[in-house]
Amino acid sequence: MALIVRDSGLYESTDEDDCTVFSYFCQAHDRFYQREACGEGPHLVALHCEEHGPESMWPQPLMLMFPEGFDPPLSDAQLAWVRAEDDAV
Repeated sequence: MALIVRDSGLYESTDEDDCTVFSYFCQAHDRFYQREACGEGPHLVALHCEEHGPESMWPQPLMLMFPEGFDPPLSDAQLAWVRAEDDAV
């Protein structure tokens, strides 16, 4: 499974967004992803907001270990958020 963290075609959330309902959507099989039950073969999964549709997700702090491995790279806001989360721990 490949998880899309950021893509130019996905909605970029802001602090002003008040989104509460999220799921995962497999773009390879064009259906919601639940424990690999969306179809056979590789999965390309994105965060899906009920209000905005597919959206970029904020990376987890451990992702900071390899920021150059993301394509496209993490946005400045995402990288700053990860670093702030890492400093808080």
